Formats: sequence, structure tokens, C-alpha cells
Amino acid sequence: MRKKVIAGNWKMNHSPKDTRNYFAEFNDLVKDSEHEIILCVPYIDVAAALESTHDTNIKIGTQNLNHQVAGALTGDVSVKMLEDIGIKYSIIGHSERRQFHHETDDYVNLKIKSAFDHEIVPILCVGETLYERELGIAKEKIIIQIRKDLEGLPAKFAEQMIIAYEPIWAIGTGKTASTEDANEACKLIRDEIRKMYNDDVADKIRILYGGSVKPTNAQELFNLEDIDGGLVGGASLTPKDFADIVNFDK
Repeated sequence: MRKKVIAGNWKMNHSPKDTRNYFAEFNDLVKDSEHEIILCVPYIDVAAALESTHDTNIKIGTQNLNHQVAGALTGDVSVKMLEDIGIKYSIIGHSERRQFHHETDDYVNLKIKSAFDHEIVPILCVGETLYERELGIAKEKIIIQIRKDLEGLPAKFAEQMIIAYEPIWAIGTGKTASTEDANEACKLIRDEIRKMYNDDVADKIRILYGGSVKPTNAQELFNLEDIDGGLVGGASLTPKDFADIVNFDK
């Protein structure tokens, strides 16, 4: 049985003060959860988040990383810096990074390998645009992303991966893929992992759904066979809403 992962992505929201206030409320609401709880916060909030969640069941991740250890890269934060402060998770390949920062699958692949070299588990985001969906090439887009993003990654790392299927047309729009479409896409990813590796890796890897996940639809989505939890955007910004999603089975 794969352990459920409920991950939040704050994107560019919350100050360090907001962060401390958030966890002052949130920690108690989820203290009895047996799921894996991850909050991916802006770099400026990492210190406050780590301090606020010390000795809790909540883990802190980042929303990005640079695959290099150090260098003349103004504005970037290296994978080694994150390792040194105890970060264990990072979102990689989010559609907003791909779109607005022109991150290619080759670059995503470098980041994933570097993350594992520094004991950080990637939360890889894949998914199709509305245009690609309407063209009928959504499956092909997802398969290409999986193949390129994980190319050359050893099985011992692949089985630790967290992959989030995020239909780009559903991110922040209030639209959600139907339960059938969401599970079908996650199954497609698992089947592709099975082809690239083996049954053992495919059965261990956690695959999340992301795209307007809310307290009202979390239980239905997370109870599907091939969905192992969610990557939650807007609803993760409010402690009560995100706690309700984490506690979907209570």
C-alpha cells in the first residue's frame, strides 16, 4: 500500500510572518494524520517554515532549485544550499516554470538527477495544455515528458519519485478533470513507468493529481486506484482548507 502524499504549493504567496501564523494554526489540525504532508514554500519562507514545523509530522519543500552546486547565477538557489539547510523535497518542472522561465525537459532531467545526488526527492510536474487536450495529443504529451524527464535515472531513484499530474488548463481555474480523466492520466503515467523500469518501481512510485483540488473533491480524487494524493495550490494557502484536504479520510 502506497502512503498518501498531500503536498501544498504556496507559489508566490505568504511572508515569513504569514508563515509562522499559518503553522501556528495548521500544525494542530493535522497532527493525527498518517499521510505524508509536504508544504512547498517560497525561498524567503523556508527558515520560518522549518522552525515552525520542527518536531511535527509536516515536511517542508521548495518550489524550485538550481541543479548546480554553486556559480555565477544571480537570483538562483543551488541544490547544495537546500541540502545544507535540511530540505528533502522540491517541486521540479512545474508548468509555470516551463512556460514563464522556458525550462525544457532536458533541464528538468538535470534537476531531477542533481536533486537525488543531494538527497532531495523531486516532485515532478507533468501535464497538458487545453490546446493539446483539444488536439487529442494529451497522452502523447505526458508520455514524452515522462520519458525525457526521467531519461537515464536509475530505478533506485525512480521508485522514490513523486510525480504530479497537473492538467495545465485546470491549474487555478476552478476547473477539475473528471475523476475518470484524472485517474486515467495517473494510470497512464504508472504504465509508462512500468515500461521504462519494472513492476516494482511502478508499484512504489507515488502519483498525485493537481489542478483545483479542494476540500469538496479531495476524497473522491484521492480514493481512486492510481491517485496517491494531491499537489494543492490555492487551497493550501488557508490552514483550515488545506487541513480539510489532508484529513480527507476522517
